[in-house]
Amino acid sequence: MFSTSRKLVLFILILGLAACQGKSKKSGNTIYMNIGGEPTTLSPLSSVDGYTPAVHSYIFEGLLDRDLDTFEWKPGLATEWKISADKRAFDFKLREGVKFHDGTEFTAEDVKFSFDVIFTDDYKAVQARSYYEAIKEVQIIDKYNVRFVLKDDYFQNFEYCAGLTILPKHFYTNPENKKDFGKKLSGTGPYMFTKYDKGQKIILVKNPNWWGNTAETEKGAHTIPKVVLRFSGEENVSLELLKKGDIDFLGLRPDGFVKKTVGKIWEEKIVKVKTENKTPKGYNFIGFNFKHPVLKDVQVRKALSMLFNRPLMQDKFEYNLSDSASGPIYVQSDYANHSVKPVTYDPQAALKILKDAGWNDTDKNGVLDKVIGGKKTNLSFTILEPTQEMMKYLTVFKEDASKSGVEINIKNVEWNSFIKLLDERNFDAVRLAWGGGGVDIDLKQVWHSSSISGGGSNFIGYSNKEVDRIIDQYRKIYEKEARIPLLRKAHEIIASEYPYIFFFNNKYTLYGHTKRINKPKDTFQYGLGQQFWTIK
Repeated sequence: MFSTSRKLVLFILILGLAACQGKSKKSGNTIYMNIGGEPTTLSPLSSVDGYTPAVHSYIFEGLLDRDLDTFEWKPGLATEWKISADKRAFDFKLREGVKFHDGTEFTAEDVKFSFDVIFTDDYKAVQARSYYEAIKEVQIIDKYNVRFVLKDDYFQNFEYCAGLTILPKHFYTNPENKKDFGKKLSGTGPYMFTKYDKGQKIILVKNPNWWGNTAETEKGAHTIPKVVLRFSGEENVSLELLKKGDIDFLGLRPDGFVKKTVGKIWEEKIVKVKTENKTPKGYNFIGFNFKHPVLKDVQVRKALSMLFNRPLMQDKFEYNLSDSASGPIYVQSDYANHSVKPVTYDPQAALKILKDAGWNDTDKNGVLDKVIGGKKTNLSFTILEPTQEMMKYLTVFKEDASKSGVEINIKNVEWNSFIKLLDERNFDAVRLAWGGGGVDIDLKQVWHSSSISGGGSNFIGYSNKEVDRIIDQYRKIYEKEARIPLLRKAHEIIASEYPYIFFFNNKYTLYGHTKRINKPKDTFQYGLGQQFWTIK
């Protein structure tokens, strides 16, 4: 579903969908999928991780959807739409006869409510606000017609109005449901939420009243009667479960694809796929807390970036199936600034930068130090890491950095505890990943200074007035070609301040699936098209 796919979301690591523990009954009417980790909340408004939207995509819908091959708009909960000449009003004619999962009819009241709650503090939708702040209001024309009235220009206004996650007003204003907003789900989508076993799985069953069951535009979509979603990000465990047939699909990292998918079983029972499409590419990163007394220094961050051995990691872990990331915009994007190159691994130059900045090993203990605020401070910090899968990258970084007098500690933290520390800004540095976001790039959610406070996604505290100005400027420009130079400039400035150590952008989509799966093709242009998969 389009409605949850555009905002940037956090991942423990970029695995696509993974597998998890638990044994399936291999039912012919059930597909066993995974979302890579357990959601921190099921709230359709306040979630920031990448696992919750994977659940929502089955349950909730937007007004329009995208064709996976052409990327053209197609009907969803709205059948017709019109954009005013000045782009300051969008009219949508709603599909009649659509029912929410509890049988209540979908109307214009639900569209208005779904917009209004984003700016209602009770629902904690801070992450979504930057995408809808240019919308003044939703007007109800009649029961099946609504108008979005704009107060400001933003090049993605129509995108987000069309993709607004539609919530049932009667359901989420019910005091009992509102109290447990992150636990109770009701939408109009192809599947209904039926069971949540904490730490184990979420079970969804086909919505017999889904409007798409009879719509020509949704022909062949979502025909499997039951979906079981499980949680795990550990690739080795997941691979074993896939080989046993206990799960049906596993997104693969390059090292897993090359080294762990060999043998007779991969020829007889599992299909291994390497494919390319136009989906946005995310990246892993180490983010530095700008309030940390050591890491707030750009020279320190620059030196640390130069101690990150991308060539070795590319060879040992990525197998040249990825591109080294150069900054906040993935290198395959039209918006990327290709004059900005990935930081070169250069320990000697890094050490010189540190010594020029006043860092020396005065007590000869192997760790550089410097007097900061009248106190001798070691060049030492801790990276929080929420999974075992990425420890090998951090271990290489730690060992290389120690040779230059930098002490790095790595602390493995459970995901929900990790998110709490992130929200509290209680960390030195974190290893995380951003999903690809949208085909068109908007940096505001992560890089604008207004996103620092109030639970925004700029959790490292990055602030640059020129970047803010550029973001505010390009957001008002509708023509893509006019936005490109501005985004490239922002890319250049952000990269030059080394707020993250940027890892890699995937070149390919890599995955494996059991031979129970029938699929029309390996990938569409803008997604795998798993909604069109069936079970043999």
